[in-house]
Amino acid sequence: MSLVTTPAAAPPSPDADADPASARDCRFMALAQQAADEARRAGEVPVGAVVVLGDEVIATGFNHPIRGHDPSAHAEMAALRAASQALENYRLPGCELYVTLEPCLMCAGAIMHARIARVVFGAADPKTGACGSVVDMFANAQLNHHTAVTGGVLADECGHALKNFFAERRRLAREERAARQAREAHAFLTKTN
Repeated sequence: MSLVTTPAAAPPSPDADADPASARDCRFMALAQQAADEARRAGEVPVGAVVVLGDEVIATGFNHPIRGHDPSAHAEMAALRAASQALENYRLPGCELYVTLEPCLMCAGAIMHARIARVVFGAADPKTGACGSVVDMFANAQLNHHTAVTGGVLADECGHALKNFFAERRRLAREERAARQAREAHAFLTKTN
């Protein structure tokens, strides 16, 4: 799936395979996937983000709301905070944000306030996505800043990482429940004998 909203984008090249932007997008999305893997290793939902200026990565971030006890600690927010510190400016004009999951409303608001030029996301989020899946914050003509959005870059890979994470959590929960039931049954049998 590829969702594209490009208010000021160049026209696509006739040969998509030869399009250097596609290879560039895949390269930076792969770095966002590495950040997502850091979140997974920390026990967080595996979402990662990188902020790019030109061809230089200036910041990375990954989800950590559980560990940080912070509902705003999404990958995008962490990357935007780090980029703002690196550039010593809360505005990030000319920067691009690559994120493995479609941004939510909170992150879309921060992206607009930071004046990010372009957002590139991997997997769509049919429950909270604010780049077209549920709402499209960036298509609102009344807003004073407009961010170009490209979705679906390495979508399968990004989506699989999320699906695998939640499947593993469900498997572990089932194992813990079975172990608890076995302990309770053993305790009952021991008590009655």
